[in-house]
Amino acid sequence: MKHVAIIIPFEAVPSAIVDPRYMFTAVNQFLLNAGKEPAFDVKLVGISKQVLLNNGAFSVNTDITIDELEKTDLVVIPALSGDMKSMVELNADFIPWIVRQYKNGAEVASLCLGAFLLASTGLLNGKSCSTHWLFANEFRSMFPEVTLTEGTIITEEEGLYSSGGASSYWNLLLHIIEKYAGREMSIMAAKFFAIEIDRKSQSPFVMFNGQKKHEDEPIKQAQEFIEKNYTDKLSVDDLADKFAMGRRHFERRFKKATSNSPAEYVQRVKIEAAKKQLENTAKNINEVMYEVGYSDAKAFRIAFKKITGMSPIDYKHKYNRQAAA
Repeated sequence: MKHVAIIIPFEAVPSAIVDPRYMFTAVNQFLLNAGKEPAFDVKLVGISKQVLLNNGAFSVNTDITIDELEKTDLVVIPALSGDMKSMVELNADFIPWIVRQYKNGAEVASLCLGAFLLASTGLLNGKSCSTHWLFANEFRSMFPEVTLTEGTIITEEEGLYSSGGASSYWNLLLHIIEKYAGREMSIMAAKFFAIEIDRKSQSPFVMFNGQKKHEDEPIKQAQEFIEKNYTDKLSVDDLADKFAMGRRHFERRFKKATSNSPAEYVQRVKIEAAKKQLENTAKNINEVMYEVGYSDAKAFRIAFKKITGMSPIDYKHKYNRQAAA
């Protein structure tokens, strides 16, 4: 039987505590119903015996404190809410405990914005991680030594797991269920909880918002120029000339400040504009393509699918009410 420690950070998202506990205990019940032994011993673990959440609107009674629990097999870090830097500081007492558990052989899984607490341990340095797409820029700024795989639902590396935004943590939980209890139980849980199993990407949900929390003013001006003139043909050479830099120097500064190359940034801005038109207008794919500055239909389709994980027509049918009807 695997021991699972769901930690209860201050200002954790309540559903991100209840949901994993429910799934692990539900799988235990599935196994008991099949005449088998339960797979998980689930404990809620806190710094204190009771933790208040959402400014006292909810309280969680923990099963055990971190001082009392010497060893576990899996640490689950729920999503956090509020200002991430403040939340990490508020929950700093968990950090050495998580590190100690990992070094003693435990695996660690962060759900959504729980990745900020996991990354604060230093265990993710030099490794990959997923988190909510909306907080991607802030995550990169706080943890430059971690590779953020934006758009990915699940990452797993050396016993460290993370999930994308919001409800995508259900897919990480299914992944863990399959690893610990087998594919049959994972499928059973997916059906019971009505989850699309093996979903790999949160790319269709990502809304691109360029990283502007930096001090490089010329690069910030270049970003704003791209966002205002995305319908034009914007070459990297032209952008470098406009902002009086050599191409290589411009590319290096742009990448350092924004985490995107200039060409990637132009592409992301164009595709984000295309997504909005596909969601909200009756324009056909070619009309949208031309309006965001593409003239080659194949290149547009390839770029769109690379960023969103879907073809333009599939995206339109999924998010445009009129097209779906």
